[in-house]
Amino acid sequence: MLVSIITPSYNQASFLEQTIQSVLTQNYTHLEYLIVDGGSTDGSLEIIQRYADRLSWWVSEPDSGQAEAINKGLAHARGEIVAWLNSDDIYLPGAVTSITAGFQANPQAVMVYGNMLAINESSRIMNMLRFKQLSLEELLAFNIIGQPTVFMRRAAFEQAGGLDTSFHYLLDHHLWLRLACLGEIRYIDALWAAARYHRGAKNLAHATEFGREAFRILAWAKDQPDLAPILARTERRARASAHRVDARYLLDSGQSWAALQAWGRAFALHPPAALARLNLFTSAMLDLCGLGRLRSVYLHWRQERFSNHTEYPPNLPDTR
Repeated sequence: MLVSIITPSYNQASFLEQTIQSVLTQNYTHLEYLIVDGGSTDGSLEIIQRYADRLSWWVSEPDSGQAEAINKGLAHARGEIVAWLNSDDIYLPGAVTSITAGFQANPQAVMVYGNMLAINESSRIMNMLRFKQLSLEELLAFNIIGQPTVFMRRAAFEQAGGLDTSFHYLLDHHLWLRLACLGEIRYIDALWAAARYHRGAKNLAHATEFGREAFRILAWAKDQPDLAPILARTERRARASAHRVDARYLLDSGQSWAALQAWGRAFALHPPAALARLNLFTSAMLDLCGLGRLRSVYLHWRQERFSNHTEYPPNLPDTR
């Protein structure tokens, strides 16, 4: 089956070439790669041009953001299976072959996803994120999926209406919910990608926007026939989880007091949802008590642990 991969990019020259190489060195033959650049001015265009003869299509022009760029790329894609890989993330060796095997083993699935690494600016491993099979109720409670690991059937993506260009931060989670209403989304316990965490990433630069979009998703879900009944019986958990999303990104951006307040609102609505991320409360309190250094020491220790004991790139598990 033909697989189409889109990379939306804007001023990510520091990481773009590694992203491109991670796609072009996949050991899967039936693959097309498309790049949609938003009119970068940082040298990205020169990087793309070096690989132009190995791309199925590319463009560099202004757009309204990530969602429009991905939709634009997928409009030119021909693959039965589609995905996007942001220009600061990477696929691990053999990932696409493993993913297509996952679709073949799960012919009813409209989407598959797996596990991923978290890496820093220097591509050092900070953490390994292992996910799980999620229900619609768990998706409404903002249990996350590692976007770089997600691949979809193009027919389902089109039936869902593509990405909603009015979302800029939780555009992926909004899409997962719509796809899950169309068919099965299948978790596969395999390691496929690495997501890069750095100061320029939008999860740090625009932290307050994630909470706003979480509540927008809940307002939208109330009008969806497949989601409204689930939300009606789990609304306190879902709203608490939206506050928890807010707390997470506020903490990542250094807004500890605001993060603690958001976590407290989650606890007041649905204590189990808040306590599932007690680390947010603990980290915010440490920061506010002037002990944030302890958190930094722990995060540094964890990064060193993974850097020293995790093979990179790691071997991929067999998904068959």
